[in-house]
Order: sequence, then C-alpha cells, then structure tokens
Amino acid sequence: MSVDERTGAAGYGGSDDEIWVSGADWEVLEDAVTEGRLTVNVGPQHPSTHGVLRLVVELEGETVMSVEPVIGYLHTGIEKNTEYRTWTQGTTFVTRMDYLSPFFNEVAYCLAVEKLLGIDAPPRAQAVRVIMMELNRIASHLVWLATGGFELGAISMMIYGFRERENILDVFEAQTGLRMNHGYVRPGGLAADVTADFAQQCRDVISYLPERLAEYEDLLEQNPIFIHRTQDVGVLEADDAIRYGVTGPLLRAAGADWDLRKAQPYCGYEQYDFDVATETGADTYARFLVRMQEMRESMRIIDQAVDALPDGPVMVEDKKIAWPAQLGLGPDGIGNDPTYIRHIMGESMEALIHHFKLVTEGFAVPPGQVYVPVESPRGELGYHVVSNGTTKPYRVHVRDPSFVNLQSIDHMSRGHMVADLIAIIATLDPVMGGVDR
Repeated sequence: MSVDERTGAAGYGGSDDEIWVSGADWEVLEDAVTEGRLTVNVGPQHPSTHGVLRLVVELEGETVMSVEPVIGYLHTGIEKNTEYRTWTQGTTFVTRMDYLSPFFNEVAYCLAVEKLLGIDAPPRAQAVRVIMMELNRIASHLVWLATGGFELGAISMMIYGFRERENILDVFEAQTGLRMNHGYVRPGGLAADVTADFAQQCRDVISYLPERLAEYEDLLEQNPIFIHRTQDVGVLEADDAIRYGVTGPLLRAAGADWDLRKAQPYCGYEQYDFDVATETGADTYARFLVRMQEMRESMRIIDQAVDALPDGPVMVEDKKIAWPAQLGLGPDGIGNDPTYIRHIMGESMEALIHHFKLVTEGFAVPPGQVYVPVESPRGELGYHVVSNGTTKPYRVHVRDPSFVNLQSIDHMSRGHMVADLIAIIATLDPVMGGVDR
C-alpha cells in the first residue's frame, strides 16, 4: 500500500489496481489558526463552487497548503427515491442528478434496466440517444467554458457560451417538451419519436458552431491573462489521475486516451468515425484544449448519426414494457393519441386493464445486478442497478464522475496561490447534484 506523498491520501487495493482515497472534515475552531497558517472556508455558498460545495483550505500566506472538500449540502436522495418508484418512473429522478448532462443519466440508467431485461432499444432510438447525448456534451462543455472563463475574468466568454447553449436547449425543448430534466429516454427506447424537422434542427446547430468555437479560441488562446491563469495550474499527471479514479477530460488532458465510447461502445458508437481528444500538458490549459476538441468531435458524430438516422420504431414491441411511447400524440402535440384512447376506453376491456396495470404497477424486471458505464462530459458515469424481480429497483447506485474527480482537488491545489484555486475548481467542472445524489 502506498500513500500520495503530496497529500497523504491513503492507498487501497493491490499493486495493479491501487487507488488513492482522500477526504475529511474540519470542525474544530481552534484548528483554524496555527503558527504561520490560516484555515478558511471557501463556500458552501461561493460563486466559484458551482453549487453548494464547501472547501476547507489551509493557507500559508497566500499559498495553498491543503484543500479538503466537504460535501452533502445538496443531498437529493435520488438513489434512494428510485427504490420507491417503478422502473420507468426512475428516469424522472436520475435525469435531475446532473442538470448539465441529463441525457447521459437517462441513457445509462435505461441501458442498465435493458441489460437486466435482456432487451435492446430499436436502432432509431439508439441513434437518437447518441445525437441527444452529443448535443448535451456540447451544451455542457459550453457552460464549463462560459463559467470557467467568467471566473478567470473573461466576461464576454460567459455571454457567448450561454448564447450558443440556448440554441441546443431549443432542440431539446422541441423534441422532449423540456429544456432540461427531460425524462425522454425510457427503458426500451424513447418516450416519443422525434419530429419531422429534427434532422434539420441538428444540422442548423452544428452548421454555425465551428465558426463560433474558432472565435472562442481566438479570444482565449491569445489572451495572456487566460494563459497565465491556466498553464501549469492544477497539474494532474495520468498515473496520479488513474490512482484517484479520475476520468473524462481531466484524464485525457494528461495523455491517456481512455474514452468509453471507444473502449466499451454502447448505443452503436462503434459505427461512428471520431477521434479521442488528448493533450499532454495535464494542466488547466490542456483541459481547455481537450474540451474544445471534444465539442468538434461531437459535431462529427452528430453529423454522421443524422445522415444515417434509420427509420422504424423508437420503442421495443413488447407491450408489457412499451409504455408510453406507443401512445402517440394528439393534434395539439401534448395529448394522447385519440385512436389509442378510443381503443382502450371503447373497444377492448383487456387493453384497458393492461394499460391500467402498466401505468400503476409498472413491469417486473428479472432478478440480478448489472453495472453499465457511459462517457459523460465529466467522465465515467456508471449505474449499478440491482433487481429482486419486482416492479421497482432494489438498489440503484451511481458512480458519478463529479464525486470521484473531486477527490483530486487537494493534489492539484497544493503549492498554488489561493487565486489559482478558483481556476482548479472550474477545471474540475463538478456538478454537485451528482456528488450529493
């Protein structure tokens, strides 16, 4: 067993799979001031913490000596709540876990349920899932770019980032009815098919984004303040990142080309041509470059998926599972299909009974447990789902990348000026709803 000499984090596991684990709390007021050192709180309410995150920071002058993240201020109880709802209703909880990447939580959860059921969503549903996730990845990275730039003094970047994100949220709203927390992906497929102009909406978004991204790079890459605030700040080498379990852009910015879309493809990612963005700087600036490149790769995937979008259903045919995607929508776009309503209310008592049981009780899932990971904008997002054979999950446990990546903040911050801590928090891109799930 080894110890991180930089932070004192303890090592667990064997020599091949050893991990470092850190984290503690600070509760004794007398410890706030020691000889030559001052302990202060950053947060839990602070503009740089992206939610209610408390950091206990030990300073020597303006130099950071240690950082201890303290979590739990945004506890949502989402994992526990899923045990009291049907399998389908679970999507309405998990989509709220990470407000910047709701589609990734919906897809990972539904893939786990489908694995337990032994089913696969139809090809059209898989392709739409990919398009939605990649649009969501771009939107999430734009928020990171906007807020990260803002915290380092690039005020214009905040306005531009949120402006482009709004156009992507317009697509989400047109297809799902909501700009976030959609509940659109369901076990077995999708809640409803996309609209006839969906492909054109996607093409409109990815047609102007390359020019905008080039403008952002011109704005930031030649900005001496941005470069000074990000280069050699928050360095996390690949070996250390792996020991802390860090994934996503933080790991790839250290040179490791680990991306679950390539390593363990799902939803048909293996049929799309794209590159895994990597850098070798391992610092905040390298993570900026990786995220910019990832937005371009997402556009490549969207372009291919839209061109090859197959026809067909967006929900499995098994009527014991397929609810409510086969209902369809009425002429106003918000009601149930009159044909279906006429069938269950006036033509078939059996259909009415089936509809009632499926809506109120849900469907049963065979006993077993699975772990399904997807590559979210912040790294590996994994769902460990356990079924005891009933109509509700026995346990849903989430490996959220924000929670795992946050462990490395002490390692990344030591020896930097306290002002650099803001840049390091931003580069982690944590979403506290996922941390306190």
